[in-house]
Amino acid sequence: MAWFFILFALMLVISPVMWLKPSPRQRRIAALRSQVMRAGVSVKLESPPLHGIKTAMPVYRWHYPQERPGPDFLLVRDSHAADALKPFAHGWRWRHEPLRPLPAPLETRLRSLLGRLPQDALVVESGARALGLWWHESQGFERVSTYLEDFQALRDGLAGRPDDPTAASAFGGGGE
Repeated sequence: MAWFFILFALMLVISPVMWLKPSPRQRRIAALRSQVMRAGVSVKLESPPLHGIKTAMPVYRWHYPQERPGPDFLLVRDSHAADALKPFAHGWRWRHEPLRPLPAPLETRLRSLLGRLPQDALVVESGARALGLWWHESQGFERVSTYLEDFQALRDGLAGRPDDPTAASAFGGGGE
């Protein structure tokens, strides 16, 4: 009977330690974020630009050079967009279109990329400072790495195409 109490006491001591151990999903996401950040992408948890979602969500950002700001646009996956929004590519709608149309090669690259993104990718946005992807990190780095080159090429093509061409000079190259 004494052994039972000793074992019970030992379990009481060990159980909180087990709660502190990261889950397999937490370990996978930590590894993913670390590898993506090494590839030059910034990762943050922020409130997404979606109606009705107030909890923080991961956003991966590819920053434009300060002297070459990007255009402003916001694309939302159909599952989180109102039917009144203008369709862009299969499953995606404009919440905010760029003021100047995208050149055909950039539009083609963007459409292709949107078609390959996982279902938990909900928003692709661009602002003066960065191109961003809001998603729930359902995939590992092996799969995400197949998007990195496309996002980098898209970022490079969009850089220097701000909606307000005076933004770069008005703010010393910083835009917004």
